[in-house]
Amino acid sequence: MNEARRKKVQCLSPTGLHHMAYKEWGDPDNAKVLVCVHGVTRISDDFDNLARAMSGEYRVVCPDVVGRGQSGRLRDPRHYQVPQYVSDMVTLLARLEADTVHWVGTSMGGLIGIGLTSLPENPVSRLVLNDIGPTLNAEALKRIGDYIGQSVRFPTLDEAVKYIRDISDSFGPHTDEEWRKIATDVLRQDQDGQWIRHYDLGLAVPFKGVDEALASHTEKLLWAAYDAITCPTLLMRGTESDLLSRDTAMQMTQRGPKAKLIELPGVGHAPTFVHDDQIAIAREFLLG
Repeated sequence: MNEARRKKVQCLSPTGLHHMAYKEWGDPDNAKVLVCVHGVTRISDDFDNLARAMSGEYRVVCPDVVGRGQSGRLRDPRHYQVPQYVSDMVTLLARLEADTVHWVGTSMGGLIGIGLTSLPENPVSRLVLNDIGPTLNAEALKRIGDYIGQSVRFPTLDEAVKYIRDISDSFGPHTDEEWRKIATDVLRQDQDGQWIRHYDLGLAVPFKGVDEALASHTEKLLWAAYDAITCPTLLMRGTESDLLSRDTAMQMTQRGPKAKLIELPGVGHAPTFVHDDQIAIAREFLLG
């Protein structure tokens, strides 16, 4: 079973119901589940290569976090935050009825993983954090907040692909074909045939409300959550990352679950799990 099945689950926010779409790979009856969760403007398709590689050992489940891809949109964009995403993942895990849950989270997906695995009685027994930690570079956050709310439209696919490739340059070296997939995964055509982003521009709303005091409070909460994690944890970091500093990464090897750190040269924020060498790192940790 090397192709994905597309499914969805109904979730609840303070303003009503919404659905979360997900891709499922491997044996649908396998009670050993690997959940892979993407970054802030990405979607489930990011993990296609990793999911294929792991689908012999796991049922691999890759959600489109609400507001992205084929998932629903929230009525109040102020709820596009980690607590809502954790709640949605709890609903998803209840649907999956897994005996074993392992987690791979890239950037935002890692923050969701930290939030979930910090909770008592959570089901996650192995955690991979991909280029994310409790202390986030303020300039990098501002960069992300600035571009995710911009309404961009392109008359041709080639122009749209070039735009996504330019803003995603920190992902590291990829072939032209790989870049095209990375780009088209997060693009769609509107009713006028223009190419636009495949997410709710309201995702930018919570970023606009972040000031120094809120950022400091959030960082304290994230460190407290990280320190509460007890499962084996792998931290992957691009050596050129502008979001996760090496100092924070080293702190993460000494605190909480005392993560095993692997740094990837020539890569910034964030490693993509497109290439065999990155997949092998995750595979060895998860199955080891």
